[in-house]
Amino acid sequence: MTDVVLHIYDVTNSGSDKTNNTIMHINKIFKDGIGIGGIFHSAVQVHGDDEWSFGFCEQGTGVFSCPATKNPMYTYREKIVLGQTSLSNSKVNQILRELSREWPGESYDLLARNCNHFCDELCERFGVPKLPGWVNRFANAGDAAAELAGNTAYRLKQAKTEIVSASKVAYRFLSGIATNSQVSPDNQNPNKTPPRFQVSWFKNMIAAGNKPSSSSVLEVPNQDVIRQQQQRQGEDDEPLRQNARRGS
Repeated sequence: MTDVVLHIYDVTNSGSDKTNNTIMHINKIFKDGIGIGGIFHSAVQVHGDDEWSFGFCEQGTGVFSCPATKNPMYTYREKIVLGQTSLSNSKVNQILRELSREWPGESYDLLARNCNHFCDELCERFGVPKLPGWVNRFANAGDAAAELAGNTAYRLKQAKTEIVSASKVAYRFLSGIATNSQVSPDNQNPNKTPPRFQVSWFKNMIAAGNKPSSSSVLEVPNQDVIRQQQQRQGEDDEPLRQNARRGS
């Protein structure tokens, strides 16, 4: 049986002392202070003096090794013994060769496929527990937030499409009612009261870009019909005004 050791580093390879100090401060507060996580690099050591991890490169595999605790790009923090594996050295090397093909450097993603995700899979292959949750919690939270944002954006887009479609249907329907209610010489019905709304009122509620590109309705309301509607409105309201004067 051989120990499987996880080595953890603070990510301090930004090239800016200010940024590196900020990351160290974040890790001190969120990991050392309240224990929920931070921004870390991880690597796994088993059978030998080297540790294995994963990173970005434009060509070839992203799997690499270096002397344990000696990665020059980061600041070493601590080690955790995850458990023991019964796998032989040759079997471990076989697994590393397989993962080297499955994890090309160009597939690296900070939130979804980083060094901590690689170490998780490596530990699973070795038959030991995965990384403690705090090691990759920030990436997991970021990945969940990105997925949520994407889903929300999609839902908003769908809702906007449905609203625009409904507006077009309502626009045609209501405009059709107004058009059909116009009094024509061929079909006069003095007992029929036209609907009390103007087509222009509903048109103003719909952005110009949302109007149907082709429609049988008039783009400009018939002014004679509008005047007739206003006149009838005034006649209908006159008894109310008289009653109001009597009551005052």
